Amino acid sequence: MIRHSLLAAVLLGGTALSASVAQADEGMWTFDNFPAAKVKAAYGVTIDKPWLDHVQSAAVRLAGGCSASVVSKEGLVLTNNHCIVDCAQNLSPAGKDYFQDGYSVARRDEEKTCAGQQAEILLSITDVTAKVQAAGQGMTGSALVKARTAVTSGIEKEGCGDDKTLRCQVVRLYQGGQYKLYKYRKYSDVRLVFSPGVPAAFFGGDPDNFNFPRYDLDSAFVRLYENGKPAMTPNHLVWNAATPKDGDPVFVAGNPGGTDRQLTIAQLETQRDLTIPVTMVMLAELRGRLIRFGEESPEHKKMAGDLLFGLENSYKVYFGRLFALNDKTFMDGLKAKEADLRAHAKGANPWATIETAQLASRELYLQNRLVEGGPMGSKLFGYAKTLVRAAEEREKPSAERLPGYSDSQLPLLAKQLLDAEPVEKPLEQLTFEFWLTKVRELLTADDPDTKLLLGKESPESLSAALVEGTTLGDPAVRKALFDGGLKAIQASKDPLIQFALRIDSRGRAIRKAVEDRVTGPSTAPTEEIAKLRFAAYGDSIYPDATFTLRLSYGKIAGWNERGRPVPSFTYFGGLYERATGQDPFKLDDRWVAAKGKLNPNTVFDIATTNDIIGGNSGSPLINAKGEVIGAVFDGNIHSLGGDYGYDPVLNRSVVVSTAAVSEALVKVYGQKALLDELMAK
Repeated sequence: MIRHSLLAAVLLGGTALSASVAQADEGMWTFDNFPAAKVKAAYGVTIDKPWLDHVQSAAVRLAGGCSASVVSKEGLVLTNNHCIVDCAQNLSPAGKDYFQDGYSVARRDEEKTCAGQQAEILLSITDVTAKVQAAGQGMTGSALVKARTAVTSGIEKEGCGDDKTLRCQVVRLYQGGQYKLYKYRKYSDVRLVFSPGVPAAFFGGDPDNFNFPRYDLDSAFVRLYENGKPAMTPNHLVWNAATPKDGDPVFVAGNPGGTDRQLTIAQLETQRDLTIPVTMVMLAELRGRLIRFGEESPEHKKMAGDLLFGLENSYKVYFGRLFALNDKTFMDGLKAKEADLRAHAKGANPWATIETAQLASRELYLQNRLVEGGPMGSKLFGYAKTLVRAAEEREKPSAERLPGYSDSQLPLLAKQLLDAEPVEKPLEQLTFEFWLTKVRELLTADDPDTKLLLGKESPESLSAALVEGTTLGDPAVRKALFDGGLKAIQASKDPLIQFALRIDSRGRAIRKAVEDRVTGPSTAPTEEIAKLRFAAYGDSIYPDATFTLRLSYGKIAGWNERGRPVPSFTYFGGLYERATGQDPFKLDDRWVAAKGKLNPNTVFDIATTNDIIGGNSGSPLINAKGEVIGAVFDGNIHSLGGDYGYDPVLNRSVVVSTAAVSEALVKVYGQKALLDELMAK
């Protein structure tokens, strides 16, 4: 309650209107609208265009929802270990567990490709608002969605042409108040260089997650390759392993995944009353099943590790969001802001249309989540659905396809579909069985959608038949089906392909209903609200996060927790004091052996005031000179409501320092050559 009461006070400070303008260190700013003057006034740091261009050219977006940065002239990239653990797990041969034990190489030819991974560096941002907003004028529902999809597909195609090294994406900002074309240089060959393993990267486990002090080496390195050789990246960030200081101004360049700070109260209430509670129940139950599954054997524990980590992390995130939305003082602050903005609407009421659409959203939510969404964590279902949808969509012109299947989007989709990854059928059956059980439970046994999915089968029997009978775990099978198109899909006898075909028309119908009754009707009023917000605040506000490159500013700082100070730094010495010898506070044997060689006063992890959210994982922490001094890997427990607002008193990002990484590379892992590359020796 302390956090959200303080957050509400910030949101209510002054008039409700002025409270919407970014305060203190708040803001995930686009690179074409960074408040350099405000930073200069607050911290005395000059952030000019060359500084921004340099940082932009080294900031990396990773497929799968993480951030990173280029840190050497030969394509070496710093990110978090938790961003590449699926790669480490997938690369583990029989008898090896890179997820637990980590991975390192002695030579470049040992760097192994991460299946499905793609790295992207932003090249340019172009305003295309007028062109997008002109599309579909006078239309509503799915017709409007289709018109907008067509125009954005055309803009993306025109922006990148046939250059296979580029990716173009039209990004919706300010809830539709602006549309920008983001052009990226993409790298489809990303190889694992170093992982410290989960025990060191996630020391303290779930009990310490979203808490501070932390003692985690949550860092990893991958390398970008071009034409089979390391990419040349002269505009990399300089590695600075010097000891940072309390109060130093710092910046985070990353790709925050999504925030809801500009949603209406009606939309937030839908989250509070329906979507978050249902999500939390499903996450909690699936987590319990995975824990039980992992206790059955060491092999099952290995299979479940990555998915379990993600579920536990997500559960805490949603708990924090629900806690914020259930705080009356916090919600009263948001309502006051909305009321003030409504007063500037001069009789217009776009909010009423959105409220009506939210009634439909609630009605359609379970069908959309369960039938169209499918099972959480299943690779096989993802393959089947993608193959079926791609075959049907590729029969149409690019501009008429569903989002995700246009010509500009197909290369990444195909890579993630066709790259070879291990498929663990026992884990797949668990996720399928859980999904089908929840369909029957939440929709009821008599619901037509339940009957469509299950027929006369039980969740147990159908999941076993689908998982055991499918051959989609073989990338050659997937490639043949993808290349063969709709004819090959329709002729396939694979039970999972047949299942996906059988339910696809219903999934499409649900999707169209959402477009007709929720997305489409909300588009115009949402853009109208955005125009009102621009009229009131101009560009002194920042857009909600969209998993596109942003820059936040702040300083190294601790905070006060229930009357006691929480320091800005932890140190190597504290790691050994915290260790108990029992999981999750059991030290990696390499760290036990290295204790006498490590400097106990080396800064391990850092707390800063930077405004971050999920998707910022792996983002570089940058000093005023534009040098990298750490990698963001977490926020503190108070930041979990950051989806809806920022509290400068308590919100903190948590960062592993370059000082810790540098010393550990040599003294714990014997990776002197890697450190030499970082130091440009």
